[in-house]
Amino acid sequence: MPQGDKSASTVKQKRKAEHIEEGYEDRGVSEKEAERRAWATVNKESGGGKKSGSGRGHSENHGSPEKGGRKGGATAASCTKEERSASAKKAAATRKRTEQHAHH
Repeated sequence: MPQGDKSASTVKQKRKAEHIEEGYEDRGVSEKEAERRAWATVNKESGGGKKSGSGRGHSENHGSPEKGGRKGGATAASCTKEERSASAKKAAATRKRTEQHAHH
């Protein structure tokens, strides 16, 4: 099967990819790039297309894509207030910078 053939994906995966793709397009990502990223995300969570054969099934990973599983809250809670605000300032600066790059 050629790389990028979507015929082995389930209806659920296709629907998921379309939702993700729309989200990227809303943020100004080009259509082709949005589709590429969307499928990369779906494949990451579900392990790619459906392969037949008993014992091949893998359950999907439903850990929050935002948290990388469990990293989110715990990390922030363990830092001091100063570290958190430094991190927030850095993030804000990064967002500002990347935004200027995107909108030429």
